[in-house]
Amino acid sequence: MSEVVYLSGRFLPYGQAAVPVEDRGFLFGDGIYEVFRVYRGRPFRFQDHLERLTRSAREIRLDLPDLDWAAITGELLERNGLKGGDATVYLQVTRGAAAPRTHWFPPPGTPATVLMLARPARPVDPELVESGATAITHPDERWGRCDIKSINLLPNVLAKQRAVEAGAHEALFVRDGVVLEGASSNLFAVLDGRLVTYPRGPRILAGVTRGVVLELARELGIPVVEGPILVSDLDRATELFITSTTAEILPVVRVDGRPIGDGRPGPVTRALYTAFRQQIS
Repeated sequence: MSEVVYLSGRFLPYGQAAVPVEDRGFLFGDGIYEVFRVYRGRPFRFQDHLERLTRSAREIRLDLPDLDWAAITGELLERNGLKGGDATVYLQVTRGAAAPRTHWFPPPGTPATVLMLARPARPVDPELVESGATAITHPDERWGRCDIKSINLLPNVLAKQRAVEAGAHEALFVRDGVVLEGASSNLFAVLDGRLVTYPRGPRILAGVTRGVVLELARELGIPVVEGPILVSDLDRATELFITSTTAEILPVVRVDGRPIGDGRPGPVTRALYTAFRQQIS
């Protein structure tokens, strides 16, 4: 079965899908996106993703088209043979296309460009879950509104490439001595028996999986603190893990070549991972 995409009201073969050369997403990165998982045909935390999409659109003053996102997602999965399987869905909305190119907004009524892709999910490597991943620290050179899920991801791309070149799985952004989050993930540490993650706000993109982990931790009776993780805290953290839609909950056992705790995934990470898998089973 050839891949089918949804593009601004039409389901098209991948090779036939195209956007105008003056689409503002292409010219300015003037758009937002979401990525969500589908487990056995069921979108996971779908409403949470739509709420974040709506918030991102409001923050950049982009009018979302009035669409039945659930119906489009269902048809897209069916057309790609993924109706009952595990998939990853990418959703992007830009401010549309209008000529000539101007920095200010296009005329009122310019239709937004909506793109949706659905592909089989790549499962997280079980060996990584069992033995743990590695990370490097990287200066946070992003803009001041990381809470908006903008398609402007160049700093993230550069940080992730540096991690790849260092043989690591993730780059952790550091600003003013604080470790904020990963290039494509949120960060958690176990410090003094408490689960710590940076609080919601403009410095991080609060992930949906991050929210699920906070819920699960409280259900399991794990003390939770939403506060800063200092670079100096990494030497005394007993556990570290990252969360994202695609990575789920992934332990990190080394940062910049130094072990976290005893260099193995710890009991808090394992307990949360088990609880998360039960949520999606």
